[in-house]
Amino acid sequence: MTDLTTHEASRKRLLIALALTCTFMLIQVVAAHYANSLAVLADAGHLFVHNSSLFIALIASSVAVKLAKNFNEGYKKAEYTGGLLNGILYLSIAIIILLEATQRIELHSQGHVHEVNTFVMATVSGVGFLFHGLAAWVLYKGRKDSINVYAVFLHSFFDLLSTISTFIAGILIHLTGWNIIDVLSSMLISCFVLFTGLKVIKTCIVGLLDKGTSLPAVERVEQAIIETEHVESVHNITVSNTDSTLMVGAHIVLKHHCTVEMHDDACRYQVEARLKQLFSVQKCVLQIESHNCPHH
Repeated sequence: MTDLTTHEASRKRLLIALALTCTFMLIQVVAAHYANSLAVLADAGHLFVHNSSLFIALIASSVAVKLAKNFNEGYKKAEYTGGLLNGILYLSIAIIILLEATQRIELHSQGHVHEVNTFVMATVSGVGFLFHGLAAWVLYKGRKDSINVYAVFLHSFFDLLSTISTFIAGILIHLTGWNIIDVLSSMLISCFVLFTGLKVIKTCIVGLLDKGTSLPAVERVEQAIIETEHVESVHNITVSNTDSTLMVGAHIVLKHHCTVEMHDDACRYQVEARLKQLFSVQKCVLQIESHNCPHH
């Protein structure tokens, strides 16, 4: 089980990454206008959806801190619903950019060549490399602590590659004068966004339709633990189902005489046996605390 301190650290990392990527997204939108670059605009659209994903990840992390015991089916459904909305955004932006790219290709075939400011295009891509690199570094340090942080780290890494692609396109246009490279680059980015969106939507729909295993209510688990002999109180209860394994985590405060007599192992065994008998719990992560624990 991930403790509250880890969740707080993960939330800070997500917040820093969100601030960095939102700042660069605004820079990209302005630069796309002045550079007349569809590739930069496509990257900005991709980053917009990435920021919405990051915002949802930040909300999920905040909820985990606020309601640490609610890692249950409802929490997962809410997460899948947010992911589905993000997937739809991915598809919408990808389709809009692809349609615009198709129109520019038609105009190009008719001799209407749009001018691209390659200096602005390459410069904003170079700045983006710094922004995404810093965001990826912040997330990389916490990737093992949270699945949210790990997922966003991977996305930031791909954003890093996207800025490199746009930078190379700007250099090639400057050297060759082939402005069509800008359109082709935007289509390449959009295809990646489209593929990612379809994958996200598929995963979320499967998750929403999966009824999964019914988890016991946290209140019932709490009552069962309290009714166990030698237990004074319990807090920070978590109930989850990972890889078809029903898991319970809790901080258990023993009665005073048990603390004095150091019955930790015996009490832990009693709680584990009771949870297995009542709810078929397969794995327990129990932290035994003394009677004078500062939480109480």
